[in-house]
Amino acid sequence: MPIWPGGPCPNCGEDMPENLIRCIACRTVLNSDLEPDSVEVPSFFELQELACMIELAPRGYFIQCPDCSRELRINGKYIGQTVSCKHCDGRFLFSPESDKIRIDAFYADCPHCKKELRMSSRYQGEKVACKFCGGKIQLLKKDDPKSVEK
Repeated sequence: MPIWPGGPCPNCGEDMPENLIRCIACRTVLNSDLEPDSVEVPSFFELQELACMIELAPRGYFIQCPDCSRELRINGKYIGQTVSCKHCDGRFLFSPESDKIRIDAFYADCPHCKKELRMSSRYQGEKVACKFCGGKIQLLKKDDPKSVEK
């Protein structure tokens, strides 16, 4: 198969340098011994998007004890019940909506990698990514009826 020696394109007349297979201007095959590809380009069809956003409810909360202000980790199943502080033995009704309780953070398991995540309460209602696997998560707000995992 001879190489293109250079010169005008047989189709459009543009001057082409040597060693080309196709004309830069009109894409015509410059070497008469070559034939255009016989491979058909498949038609484009849209694939289903794999990255999906999964809603995640808090499994529990990190709060400050109303009596001693030390951090406590309380499971969400105790909402509406009286709990006691492990540091000062102070008893209080655990309700995330209460003005007496300050919620610093909450925790939940990543639905993608199953590792436990600790998240600041300011991220509730936001779209975030897992720090371990990068999975996309929509954190439910406090007032959402699905916002506490049972």
